[in-house]
Amino acid sequence: MLEALILLPLVAGLLMLAVGNAGFCRVLLPVTGAGHVCLSLAIVAAVAGGAHPAALGGLLAPDALGALFLVLASLLFFAASIYAVGYLREEEAIEVRTCIHDGRPFTNAPERRFTACLCFFLAAMSLVTTTPHLGALWVGIEATTLSSAPLIYFHRHRRSLEATWKYLIICSVGIALALLGNILLSVAFYAPGGAGELPVLADDIDSLGWFVAHAGAAAPPWLKAAFIFLLVGYGTKMGLAPLHNWLPDAHSQAPSLVSALLSGALLNCALLGILRGHQILLAAGLGDFSGGLLVFFGILSLLTAAIFIVGQGHYKRLLA
Repeated sequence: MLEALILLPLVAGLLMLAVGNAGFCRVLLPVTGAGHVCLSLAIVAAVAGGAHPAALGGLLAPDALGALFLVLASLLFFAASIYAVGYLREEEAIEVRTCIHDGRPFTNAPERRFTACLCFFLAAMSLVTTTPHLGALWVGIEATTLSSAPLIYFHRHRRSLEATWKYLIICSVGIALALLGNILLSVAFYAPGGAGELPVLADDIDSLGWFVAHAGAAAPPWLKAAFIFLLVGYGTKMGLAPLHNWLPDAHSQAPSLVSALLSGALLNCALLGILRGHQILLAAGLGDFSGGLLVFFGILSLLTAAIFIVGQGHYKRLLA
């Protein structure tokens, strides 16, 4: 069942690219969303009932927090997929498209590529929310960047191209910093030789459960440094101020259903990465340090939004 969460949207996206028929894509998209919702609800019910579903040798093993983020992303995708059917039909009916800012004509990206990237986006988010391995979580968040960038560039004009490149560059830098955070986290748990060396099994490498269980033996300075890099790296993807520069541009230029997925599902995936680091620091007795940083950046983001929202007249940028 857990494998199906990733394989279902992945196979659906590949079929859309292979067939390419607009009607086929519009039917398959909400069907994929409905199937994913059913799978997600079944997994949430299992986790809520005390079960511990796992697959692929423990690579996929959602906990309660991951299951919550999974069902939120799944339900939002299903709603967006239903909206996408009418949206794409109306877009197809427009004969001449012009930019409202400069009046220049533009075209849309192929519909099969747009719907396929939506499915790939869902598959990447499913990996992020169901894996307990921090390395796989990092790969999943990077995959969400690559799969969602073409969605922002659906309307092919200058402003959307600029927003897409800004999104790719800024978020890629942030993801690179998060990778350094993962490396520093491993350094914090490394004890060279002697009786203090921690037992590490191949299946435990990068596992959240192993990190939490042995958090008391980790070096606090390295743990703090690792969390700072995770917070800055995933915080860039989450849109925490002052690392939020990409967010208003991307949301304002993307189609409305993509903006909904970016704000309601993508940012949650980045938040989940930060919370995984916070869980480890809590287990190590450093919850005050990580919690204080989270409160600081949360308040800073609220203040930044309160300042810039006053003079903003563009509705989508205002919401972003």
